[in-house]
Amino acid sequence: MNNDFTFAINSIAFDENYQPADSTRITTNFANLARGESRQENLRNALTMINNRFNAIANWDNPKADRYSVELEIISVDMNIDSEGKGQSFPSIEILKTNIVDHKTKQRIEGIVGNNFSSYVRDYDFSVRLLEHNKGKAGFSVPEDFGDLHGKLFQCFVNSDAYRQNFAKLPVICLSVSDNKTYHQTENQHPILGVEYLPNESSLTEQYFKKMGLKVRYFMPPHSAAPLAFYFFGDLLNDYSNLELISTISTMETFQRIYRPEIYNANAVAGKCYKPSLKNSDHSLTQIVYDREERSQLAIKQGKFAEEVFIKPYHDILEQWSANYA
Repeated sequence: MNNDFTFAINSIAFDENYQPADSTRITTNFANLARGESRQENLRNALTMINNRFNAIANWDNPKADRYSVELEIISVDMNIDSEGKGQSFPSIEILKTNIVDHKTKQRIEGIVGNNFSSYVRDYDFSVRLLEHNKGKAGFSVPEDFGDLHGKLFQCFVNSDAYRQNFAKLPVICLSVSDNKTYHQTENQHPILGVEYLPNESSLTEQYFKKMGLKVRYFMPPHSAAPLAFYFFGDLLNDYSNLELISTISTMETFQRIYRPEIYNANAVAGKCYKPSLKNSDHSLTQIVYDREERSQLAIKQGKFAEEVFIKPYHDILEQWSANYA
């Protein structure tokens, strides 16, 4: 068997006509919007929110707040598991790529890849493996090798020829803050990312992403209600341009305002010492329909899918590969 898996990258536009592919995790932020009766309206509203937020932050030489728009591509990554030359592939991850259109100069500027992060193996780890590991136990604990395989698969993808041929820079993934941590404001402030916050302790998500090779910093952009978690390689503040960073903030903050309005569409802004809460009733809802309860049930379903078609049938191959992967 080859020492490494290979990856096939496909891209589809995320616009008001977007329809999720069969292999797309339906709990993924963008796929969730594209379902049900109001799908087209949901998509149109979300894209308008993203563009408005982008222009609000990129306000220099932009008097009418309409200079820019963001175009989004869904990047699907299939992993080829070629143990016997049969060419089986598994839908390993989906991420989003931003592109910025400058209507003044008529330029199309490449944005950041990553942003949203969607992975069947992560569903398996958090919604199947972790639950089974803690079944019938008094306290909560995490398996010692938790996230090892997923972390190595992700790093294998980022270091692959396929990644390098398609993307100029390393990914940045932007997530919500954790509602069981407390965040303290620091003196550090960035003109685009805003005020930096530090958590009181490391979260399980942080540890999981660390195995993927990613560091994390928390910033609350100007006129945001709460900090966002930015996961990155290298130097977040110097490796990316202002417009690249704004494309990630405007896209991911919009998703969070829809999915976690108690935190990101709160009527009161995070203070110096901030404890996010999904029970905060003082928030506004967006015009976008969304079922959070269904989403958590689907995560278990998707985790079981990963177990059935990937983890179990390729167990030996994956274990051997993981042990040898440097």
